[in-house]
Parts: sequence; structure tokens; C-alpha cells
Amino acid sequence: MSVSRRSFLLLGGVAAFAAPLQALRSRLDAGLPAADGLGYGALRPVKDATTGLPLLELPEGFRYLTIGWTGDAMDNGRRTPPLHDGMAAFSGDNGRVILVRNHEVGPAPAFGDRAYDAQAGGGTTTLVFDPASERVVSMRASLSGTIRNCAGGPTPWGSWLSCEETVAGPADRNSPVSKQHGYIFEVPSGGISDALPLTSMGCFVHEAIAVDPRTGIVYETQDRGQAGLYRFIPKTPGRLADGGRLQMLAIDGRPRFDTSRGQSGKASYGIHWVDIAEPDRAHASASAGDGAGVLQQGLERGGAIFSRLEGASFGEGRLYVTATDAGDARMGQVWEVDPAREQLRLVFESPGKAVLNMPDNLCLSPRGGLAICEDGTERPSVHGLTRDGKIFRFARNAVKLSGERGGWTGDFTSSEFAGATYSPDGKWLFFNSQRPGITFAVTGPWGDGGL
Repeated sequence: MSVSRRSFLLLGGVAAFAAPLQALRSRLDAGLPAADGLGYGALRPVKDATTGLPLLELPEGFRYLTIGWTGDAMDNGRRTPPLHDGMAAFSGDNGRVILVRNHEVGPAPAFGDRAYDAQAGGGTTTLVFDPASERVVSMRASLSGTIRNCAGGPTPWGSWLSCEETVAGPADRNSPVSKQHGYIFEVPSGGISDALPLTSMGCFVHEAIAVDPRTGIVYETQDRGQAGLYRFIPKTPGRLADGGRLQMLAIDGRPRFDTSRGQSGKASYGIHWVDIAEPDRAHASASAGDGAGVLQQGLERGGAIFSRLEGASFGEGRLYVTATDAGDARMGQVWEVDPAREQLRLVFESPGKAVLNMPDNLCLSPRGGLAICEDGTERPSVHGLTRDGKIFRFARNAVKLSGERGGWTGDFTSSEFAGATYSPDGKWLFFNSQRPGITFAVTGPWGDGGL
């Protein structure tokens, strides 16, 4: 997962592309190809190789199949849980692809063994996909007993870090859970998690992580209206359970600076990091509200404010994160953090929902672009952000069912997309539709465009 520095140098000049982006709006809404050869061409309904149903709109030449639906039987005979979300792909034996996938389920009976909390219905499932036969050969529960596992991220040492987007706990009188939540859990790609929370990485409303492979530092996003961007410096790189130091990003000379509004196309800031003294102090509770948690500790030391930080991806020494509802149009921002230069830079800000409507999960393409999942529109899409700072729609939700699979019936075209990730060889793009819970595996002529 790397991206050329040259690929993103032009992204900072968002203002220069304001007119082209305005012109794109009507064409993107209609699913027509963007001007100047952006993307892969017009979107059209394409039938799923698994069900025969037209569940996606894709450009000419691309095809897909669906796997791991909610309710599908796993290896142990139990049913696949719902609410598919963040996901990552790893190399398996004999060219197979291992997918570790989150399930954003709240309080409910745990669906797997070794549960952290028997009254928590979230966790992860692990699928083994064989590209040669184009089918799933194994599917199992790999973490259970957690809550609202929204996103997370892969590690360079071959595991998935699954993040809880909650701080529910026994202190909340209306919560049925028996243990404190709001943590990160590690899931080995080839096995089952020990379901032990990494408490030194913070107790807060987590979303995604991204790891710097050179240093082992883990960057963490926070999904709430007033959010911080954090980093965890481990005592032992690659062994997070050994503990470490949690910090929050701050802007030089601008304590508690709000990045979510009034940014120019070339916004850039010097940064530093402030320590969080008590990372396991709950971000919120029924008694303390929002005033006694990890976020408040960071703000007291001048930490910067973002709006709904969600996706995170790291490549070529830089971190990319999405702020889902930030920007003057409230349609989202993409930020870059350069740790070596200690700099924060605005990469992209959506001028309106027809261009990009609330970006969520993102990942770096092997070919140098960003694949961005969208969750804020009536027809969520997967977008590409190209090497020269332009954006295009690659896939659009078309899921409508009448009981053909698992008894699901209804119009699911408004369900968010999540979990975009590429197979290690770059030939397959996997992503999820959260409802009814479907994983898509897409392949085609990637070299013809920016993804």
C-alpha cells in the first residue's frame, strides 16, 4: 500500500480545479464519463456473477461477484452477522486472499467464541477468497463480544486492528453491556483474536487506524462532531500489547484550532503532538458527558479539532484521513499528514454533494490513486481521486432485492459503502454495502484509469 509522492503533489491545488469540479456535477449525477478522460467511463448496471442481479453500476469492462452476505453460513455453522463495515486484504496460501471484515453491531449476544463481552454483538469475520475459482473457501468468526466495529486498519505485521465506535460501558445505566468499550482489538489475519482490548491506545469513539511501517507508529481517527487525530507510539514496534504513548495532533501557534471550516485550497499548517496522560479515561459516560475523556485531555493541551474523522491510510511516509462532514459545503475533506516535515495539508475539499458526498473509508490504490467510499448520499458510490487532483465516480449502489438471497427484500440503494481494500496483487477491489450486508469483489481493466 504505497502511493507516489508525485501522484499527490498536485492535489494541494484544489482551487485550480474549482471550475472543472463544478462542471463535473451534472455529469457525475447522471453517471456519465467525466471530461478529459477522467475515470473509466460511464457507469452502467452490471449483473452480479453470484446472484445474476444488477447490484452495482460500473464502467464498461468491469465485473464482480458477491460474497459473505449477512446470514450466510460460516465454517462452524453459525450465520454471518450483519452491518459489514471496515475491511482489509492480506496474502494467503496458494495465491488466496484473506479478508478480515468488521461488523458494526451494537449490544446483542456475541456471535463467536472467546468473546470479550457476551452481551456485545459486534466483531470481525475472516473470509478466505480464492481468485482462481472466484469463490470463498472459508469463513469464520475471528473477533466477537465487541460493539460497533466500524473501521480499523491493517498492520505491516499481518494483522487487522478493529476499532469500536462507542464508549458504552457498565457506567451507562441504560447499557446492557458488562464491560467498558471504546477500544482497539488486534485480529491476526490467519487466526482468531485473543479479544483483549489495547487500553493504552485510548478509550474513545474510534473509527480507523493507519500504521507507519517504518516506525510502527499507529495513527487513529475519531468519529464525532468534535474530533481529534491521534497517534500511538508503541514501546515495541509491532507489539502493541506492550503499551506505549498516546498523543493528539495540535497546530503550531493555534491551540484548539478548528480545521473543519474556512480552509483555502492550499491550507497547510505546522504541527506538533500533545500527550494524553490517561488514555483509558473514557471519552464519555452517562455521568461525565463529553467533558472527562481522551478528547478533553487533548483539547486542554491545545489539540486541533476536526469534524468526524473516519478513513485513514498510510503510504510513502504520509498519512491520509477523511473528515466526513467537514468543509464549507459540509461534504467532506481529505487531509494529509507529513510526519517527517511535521505538516498538515488539505488535499481535497468537496464543493458539493454531486462531486463527493461525505467520504468515509479510503485506501491507497496500487496504481497511485485513492479509493474513497461514500456514505452520505441517496446512491452511495466508490470514488477515485486521481493523480492530478480530480475526482470521479467508479461504482454506484444499485442493490434492490425481492427475497432472492437470504430472504432480503427492499431497496438498499441508500446503504453506505465501506471497507474498500485491494487484493495484494492489485487485481481485485473489495468493498462492502452495510445493509443488508454484502461484500463485493470487483475486477477489470484497472490500468485504464486512476484506480
